[in-house]
Amino acid sequence: MTTATTPTTRPRTPESREKPPSRRAGDIDSFRGLAALSTVAFHVRQEYTVYDAQGTHPPIDTPGVDALFSFEALDLFFVLSAFLLTSSYARAAIDGGSTRPARAFLFRRAIRILPLYVLAILVIWATRNPTLPGDWRDLAEHLTFTHVFDQERIFYTLGPTWSLSLEVLFYLVLAGLGPLAVRACRPLRRRGSRVAVCAAGCLLLYAAPLAWITYAHYGLGVPHTDWVAYFGPQARFGGFAAGMGLAVARAALGDRARLTRRTALPLTALTLAGLFCLSLLSRQSGPEGFTTTYYHPLASALWMLLLFSTFHIRQLTFWNRLLTARWLTLVGLVSYSLFIWHEPVMLLLHNAGLLPEGAAGFPRALLIVLLAALLAATASYWLIEYPASLLGRLKDNQGRPRDFYPEPALR
Repeated sequence: MTTATTPTTRPRTPESREKPPSRRAGDIDSFRGLAALSTVAFHVRQEYTVYDAQGTHPPIDTPGVDALFSFEALDLFFVLSAFLLTSSYARAAIDGGSTRPARAFLFRRAIRILPLYVLAILVIWATRNPTLPGDWRDLAEHLTFTHVFDQERIFYTLGPTWSLSLEVLFYLVLAGLGPLAVRACRPLRRRGSRVAVCAAGCLLLYAAPLAWITYAHYGLGVPHTDWVAYFGPQARFGGFAAGMGLAVARAALGDRARLTRRTALPLTALTLAGLFCLSLLSRQSGPEGFTTTYYHPLASALWMLLLFSTFHIRQLTFWNRLLTARWLTLVGLVSYSLFIWHEPVMLLLHNAGLLPEGAAGFPRALLIVLLAALLAATASYWLIEYPASLLGRLKDNQGRPRDFYPEPALR
C-alpha cells in the first residue's frame, strides 16, 4: 500500500520520459509570448474601436479576422501561472514529499512581480498626476493590488494590471491552500483517494465563479459594465482553478497515458478551433449574450486542454516545434515587461501623433506599437526584471536568509 510519504517509483521507458526541462521551458515561454502578443493586439484594437449610440464599431469589418485580434488571452496567463505554481503542491499531496514554506514561496513571487510593477505604477501615476496631491486613492489601491475592487479606478494608471490583483490574491490563496491540501491528503492511504480530494478541491474552485456569474447575470441582472462584479476574483478565479486542475491531473497521471502524436495534434487543433469559435461567437452574441457571459470559464477550460495536449505527450509534435521558435521564446522571456509597458507605450505614441488615424490605420498602428513595446520590454527586462531576480539569492529554499559569510568550521 502506498502512503503519501512514500511515493511509488516505476521504471521509465525512453518513450515515457519527461521532456527535457529546457524544451518544456521553451513551450512555457512561448505560451507566455503568445498571450502577451495577443494582449497587445487586443488593446490596440480596443483603442481603434469606435463606440457610439449605434453600437460598437471595430476597425476590422471581417468577423473572423476581428475575432483573432479581439482574442482575450489573459485566461491563459491565469491557467499557466496556476499550473506551474500548483505542481509542487499537487505532487506532494498525491505522492508525498515536501514543499517550500509559504514565506519562501511568497518571497520568490514578490521579487518576480513587485520591482517592475511598483516602478511602473509610480512612474506612470506621477506623469498623470503632475501636481500634488493627485489621485492618492488610485495610487494606494494600485500599490496594494486592491484597484480590482474599485468600480471607478479599476482601469486607472495601468489598465491591464487589474489582472495582477487577481494574480497576487491567488498567490496568497495558494500559500494557504497548498500546504493544507498536503496535510489533508497525508492520512489517506489510497492514492486514488488523494487524487480525488485534490481534484474535488479544484472542481469546487472552478464551479464557484460559474455559480456567481450565473447568479449575478440571470438572478440579479447585473450588467456587463459592472467591472467589479465580472472582473473580481469571485468571477475570474476559474482560470486559476483550471490551472490547478491541470497540475493535479499531471501529478496524478505521471508518466501514464501520455498522448501520442495522432492524439495530441487533433486535440490541439480542436482546442484552438474551440478558442477561435468562442471568440467569434462572443462578438456576435453581444455583451450580454451567453457566450460572452461565460467566455472566461469556457476559455479557461479550453486553455487547460491545450496545455495538457502540449505537455502530456510521448514525443514532440509539430506544435511543440512551432512553439519553440527562437523569436517566440524571446518574446516569452520579456512577456511580463511587454504586458506592463505596452499600454503606456501605445498611449504615448497616440498622444504624440505618431499613430495613424482611422480604422484604415489599425494594421500600421499595431505594427508600430508592437515594435516600440518590444523594444521597451527588452530594455525593461535587462535593466529591471533580471537584476531584481538576483534578489532570490538572498534566501535559501526554506525562505531563511542565506549566509554568504559562514564561520569557518573549528578544527
